[in-house]
Amino acid sequence: MDMRFDGKVVLVTGSGTGIGKAIAKGFASEGANVIIMGRRREPLEATAKELEVIMKSRNSNGRVRMFAGVDVSSVKEVVDMFNSIEKEFNGIDILVNNAGVSGPVKILASQPFKEFRECVSIHLTGTFWMSLNALKYMNNDGRVITIATYFTEERAYEQRPYRFRTPYTSAQGAKNRLSEALAWEVAEKGKSENKRVYFIVSNPGPVHSDRIYKTVYPKAAAEFIRIGGFPGLSAMDIEEIANDILPYVGEDDEMLDKAINELATRIAERSREGNAQTNASSVASTIKSCLDKIREVAEKIQNNTRNMIVDGNFLTQEEAAEIVLNLADVEVSRLVNGRIIPSDRVFYPVKPLIATYPYGESDGNDGLTDGKRVLISVASDDDVTLRRVKDIISRLSKVNAVCTVLTEYDGMKLDGVYTQVLKSMMDEDEVRSAIRSIKPDITIHFTGRYDYARDITSLSREEWDALVDRFINMPALISKETLNTIVQDGDKEPSRFKGSNGIIIIVGPDAPSGKKVSNLIRARAEIFRGALRPFAVTATQELSEVLNSNIRVYLILPGNIDGKEPDDKRLIDTCLYLASGRAVNRVEVIYYPDEVRDRL
Repeated sequence: MDMRFDGKVVLVTGSGTGIGKAIAKGFASEGANVIIMGRRREPLEATAKELEVIMKSRNSNGRVRMFAGVDVSSVKEVVDMFNSIEKEFNGIDILVNNAGVSGPVKILASQPFKEFRECVSIHLTGTFWMSLNALKYMNNDGRVITIATYFTEERAYEQRPYRFRTPYTSAQGAKNRLSEALAWEVAEKGKSENKRVYFIVSNPGPVHSDRIYKTVYPKAAAEFIRIGGFPGLSAMDIEEIANDILPYVGEDDEMLDKAINELATRIAERSREGNAQTNASSVASTIKSCLDKIREVAEKIQNNTRNMIVDGNFLTQEEAAEIVLNLADVEVSRLVNGRIIPSDRVFYPVKPLIATYPYGESDGNDGLTDGKRVLISVASDDDVTLRRVKDIISRLSKVNAVCTVLTEYDGMKLDGVYTQVLKSMMDEDEVRSAIRSIKPDITIHFTGRYDYARDITSLSREEWDALVDRFINMPALISKETLNTIVQDGDKEPSRFKGSNGIIIIVGPDAPSGKKVSNLIRARAEIFRGALRPFAVTATQELSEVLNSNIRVYLILPGNIDGKEPDDKRLIDTCLYLASGRAVNRVEVIYYPDEVRDRL
């Protein structure tokens, strides 16, 4: 029989279950040697047996190779795996980056920072690390296909938030842009090496899967209820239901009842009111009612999503797999190299969340109140960032703002300004303690710049991890701890956010500048700008539309598409305009102060 991938070597990450398993089965039926990998052995072993049956039924010469216990973000495990693949298969033709996790499904203020980092690490760093290692062993006309989501960015200037999913949206936004940048970079190198490798992203939209039905939708529903409240249960009780009970829903009834009764006993003992045994029985009944409400809300979320799809249907896993197989065809890959295909099938109304320099509204310091406490956190000691920090402090001093600089660089100590120098801006406890001692009304975080001329494929793993920390994890940590300082215990009692006030401004990396900026440089520059955009819009939508708060998380991205050097006055003006609170009722979240025509 004619098989599209006869003899090709295909590696599919996260292939023990779900879409990854369906993709592996599709390649097995088309004659490929299929390498499956993941963290859990049992599902991989079951998948391997199914693949062998498929290959036998198709009279294929393909082989199955399994790597269990391998984390795509692990330095050593991935390197060791590729060394084994090289010895056994003498190269690889197709890599499918599919591994992923749902991550925490909570408001930003309540997300454990460890879980935030893990989600970003698996989705984004896992894609980076797998792709870079695969390139070393990739045959000519190799293909790297990454499964991502278009729910984070429609386009660079049109954003879609995904409430309760800030680490997920940040990682997906960066992952989309990473694939584009790698396509440009590898194409340039391929000209001299006479070797072609194609990079494509598949964003299939909603797909029937256990992750959606058993994790994402129920946890999102539980978070809505935790915020809105449920009679007889505290926010902490509802969080425990989400963590301890939801995993058993849809499984064995006896196990579900046992989990409910154990939680009910703990809640009753905490209350210390009346007879604990009687209370436990009553609480168990309340938990079951709450679970019914969670199911109801989860179904509503699902139906709302379904109604935004033209045919009203989610894709099956097999249909999502067929998209990948079609994209993996070498001629198709060549035609769509560097693109994100297809667009998400959800037709989602998008608010105009992008703004430029607020002419007329940003001049001066009008609106800033004397004595505001302003935290200026700084993640880089480059000269441009230092100059901007000095400029904004100078402007803030005119309205008697109380400024504190938070950094890990001794060189950031400025005359007349109190500076806290931390051992690490990634130390959660240290950052929390510092921010709570400062008690900021306004936080302005500078990520600093990085070298766009540096090849992505030349980055060491340590260098990549440092970039991810600086441009994704650190802004998230600073934002989270600011939120929980402004609203004490808001992570535990989200209803306290209602009516609260505060401003968080993230000043992201500059756009590349120069008379002639190549598309390769532009693509590299968008990786982390592409992470911060969905982060800001998602966090702000939670704060404004779910929590009914007046706190906002803004993003300022200096520089413009023409390659001109950023205008620091416009940058500082925009910072002060946002800090004044005058933009709190506007829908715009992301500001490009240099994307304007010069006044005549």
